[in-house]
Amino acid sequence: MQPIIYDVAVSADGFIAGAGSDVSSFPHSGRIVDDYRERLSGYRTVLMGRSTYEFGYRFGLPPGANPYPHARSLVVSSTLTLPADAEVEIQRTIDSAWIDALRESTDAPVYLCGGGVLASAIADLGKIQVLRLKRAPIILGEGTPLFAPLKRRLALKLEAQTEYGEGLIFQEFRVEA
Repeated sequence: MQPIIYDVAVSADGFIAGAGSDVSSFPHSGRIVDDYRERLSGYRTVLMGRSTYEFGYRFGLPPGANPYPHARSLVVSSTLTLPADAEVEIQRTIDSAWIDALRESTDAPVYLCGGGVLASAIADLGKIQVLRLKRAPIILGEGTPLFAPLKRRLALKLEAQTEYGEGLIFQEFRVEA
């Protein structure tokens, strides 16, 4: 069974996007981004919430298009409608059995790319195995949190850390049961 990996950029105060889903303060180039792109190529299944998917519309992603063409992409939403020929799948609800079936159906780790509400729902089910944080030395003050309020605590074990200079740090944590 493949792990679910939450791989996301985060501010020093715990936000994955600022107000209005602004991500302009996060690095968009450099070694930390190159390393992220290399990790991205290893994912074959992508899981995201509706807001994360629709965020791509701002950058020209048409409704139904797959932002990760190398992978099967699933959008968790009870209300999203897409064209009949959509390249992404909509999953209306999630539960432990569905997540386990998803993890069994792929031959590579599942990339949870956002957002905070979906990450919390999956974490509350005990289904995130790895947390990869691209930590930026910024304080956003508000926006989309790394996790929406959780019903359970997550115990983490630091597995790897890379410092990129100028305060940029990548950290990989194993989520302990």
